[in-house]
Amino acid sequence: MASRTAPARPQGRLAILLPGLGAVATTVIAGVELARRGLGKPIGSLALMGTARLGKRTEGRTVPLAELVGLPGLEDVAFGAWDIVNEDAWQVAKRSAVLPSAQLERVREALQAIKPRPGIHDPEAVRRIDANHVIAAKSHRARIEQVRKDIREMMRELGADRAVMVHITSTETYRPAGAAVASLEALEDAIEKNDPLLNPALLYAYAAIQEGVPFANGTPNQAVDTPALQGLARKLGVPVAGKDLKTGQTLMKTIIAPGLKARLLGVRGWFSTNILGNRDGEVLDDPSAFRSKEVTKTGVLDTILQPELYPDLYGNVSHKVSIHYYPPRGDEKEGWDNIDIFGWMGMPMQIKVNFLCRDSILAAPLVLDLALFLDLAKRLEWRGMQEWLSFYFKSPMAAEGLQPEHDLFIQLTKLKNTLRKVAGEEPITHLGLEYYGDDLPLRG
Repeated sequence: MASRTAPARPQGRLAILLPGLGAVATTVIAGVELARRGLGKPIGSLALMGTARLGKRTEGRTVPLAELVGLPGLEDVAFGAWDIVNEDAWQVAKRSAVLPSAQLERVREALQAIKPRPGIHDPEAVRRIDANHVIAAKSHRARIEQVRKDIREMMRELGADRAVMVHITSTETYRPAGAAVASLEALEDAIEKNDPLLNPALLYAYAAIQEGVPFANGTPNQAVDTPALQGLARKLGVPVAGKDLKTGQTLMKTIIAPGLKARLLGVRGWFSTNILGNRDGEVLDDPSAFRSKEVTKTGVLDTILQPELYPDLYGNVSHKVSIHYYPPRGDEKEGWDNIDIFGWMGMPMQIKVNFLCRDSILAAPLVLDLALFLDLAKRLEWRGMQEWLSFYFKSPMAAEGLQPEHDLFIQLTKLKNTLRKVAGEEPITHLGLEYYGDDLPLRG
C-alpha cells in the first residue's frame, strides 16, 4: 500500500462537491474563503495544521502532514453543492449564524456565487423540511443520471481536474440494510424497480462512484456502508469512507472512554443528552430520523470498552442517548453526560461533562480533511473502504469480520502511520527500547 517516495503536490483544482448546502457546508466554504484571505486559520484540520514525527525522537524530524504526502492547498479547492431548499450559500450562512456576521460579510460575494443544484428528495426519508428545490425526475435511475450530469457540469464550471463528494445532508429516517443492498446485482435491480427503500444518500453515493468520484458519508444515512456500494467502489477503483461525522458528544466519548479503560476503571452507566436548535435538530425531532443517529452514537462504547474481555468492569453498562430540538440554541449545541464509574474495591465515583459546542464549527474541518485525504487515496489508486479514515466518524467501517476501531488515539495512530507509509517512512510504534541500548535486554 505504501509508495517509496512521497506523492508530489497535485496540479490543478479539486472540486469538493457537497450534497446538503446547510450550516456545515456553508461553514466549511466560508472558513476556506476567510483563510484564503488571511482572515482566519483552519483550526481543527489535521490535514492542514497537523504534523507527524518521522524516525527516532533524537532525529528531530517533524513535518506538516500536508507536506509529507503532498496535499492540495486551500487555493486549489472549489465548491459545488446540491440542496432541496433553494437558498444560496450566503443566505444559508446568514440564517444559520454559525460564524459572526462581520466575518461572513468579508466573503459575501464568494458565498453568493455558490448556488445549489436541485437535490434528491424523498419525503419519507426527510420529513421536517419544506423541500422546494428537488430533482424533477421520478425514477431512481433518472435521479442518478441527473447527479452524474451535475458532477460533470460542476467540474467544468469550476475548472476542476478532480472531484470528491462529501455527503452532509439532513439525517434520514432509519432504514436497516436489506436484500436490495446486499450485492451490486441486487442494487441494480432495486434501482430499475424504483425500490422505495433506496434512500437519497445511497443514490448520491452510487452516482459519485459511477463517475469515479471518491465519496465520504458524513451522515448516519445508509450509503457506502452497504455491500453493494463497497463492491462497486472496489470494482471501479474509487475510495469511500463513512459514516456520520464525529463531533460533539461522541467525540468526548472517544476521548474519555479510552482513558477509563486504560486505567481499568469500571463503568456502570453513561447517560447522554443534547439540545440543538438548527435544521439538523429539527430533523432529528422526528423519532424515525433520531433512530438513525442513535445507532451511530450508541455503538461507540462497546467497541472501546470491550465488555467481552472485561466483564467485571464493562459487562453491564447502561448507555442512554437523547437529542432534543430546542430552537433558541441554533447551532450552539449543548451536551450533558453523567458517567457512573467505580474503582478499587468497587467504590462508586461520577464524572459530569457539560460540553457547550458549536456543531458546525467542529464538523467543518472534518469535511475539508476528508476531501483532501480521499483525493490523496484516489491519486494513490486505492479503492473501496478507507479504514484509515476512521478517525473522522462516529460509526467507522471495517473489513468483514473485524470490529471497527473507535478509540480516537488508536485511530489517530493508524491515520498518521498510513501517511508515513505513503511517504516511504517507517511507522512509529512508540516502543522506545532502542534508546536504551543494553540496559533493557530483550530475552526470548
